[in-house]
Amino acid sequence: MSFLTRIVPALLVVACAAAAEEPKTFLITGTISYRERIAPLPGVELTVQLVDVSRADAPAMVIAEQVIPADDRQVPIPFELAYDPAKIEANHTYAVQAWIGTKDKIAFRTDQRYEVITCGAPTRVDLLLKRIRAGQRE
Repeated sequence: MSFLTRIVPALLVVACAAAAEEPKTFLITGTISYRERIAPLPGVELTVQLVDVSRADAPAMVIAEQVIPADDRQVPIPFELAYDPAKIEANHTYAVQAWIGTKDKIAFRTDQRYEVITCGAPTRVDLLLKRIRAGQRE
């Protein structure tokens, strides 16, 4: 048995073991914007979520979330949302949703579904948020 035929399998075992120890993280990237020409107010946060929207009769299950302070930022605001691929099922449908606001009031939010990851959907999305007006249901 040559040196290479003995060492290559050993190296593969070590490489596979090292890869198994590292948790893999994947990213959904994109931008968030809205049409109005106004800057976010102080204390406002931008929340981006990856949700499982597979079940029509149940609330969306949050897979990942990122909260970004929106102070002094101009749109489009870039985001990177990390998620664990072990939580993704190939036969499920996933979407990204976002909103801008405070803990008490939402000023802007997505009003359409932005599908990602499965069924040929992308991992980069540009979200357009709609303004929530006073008296309008969120």
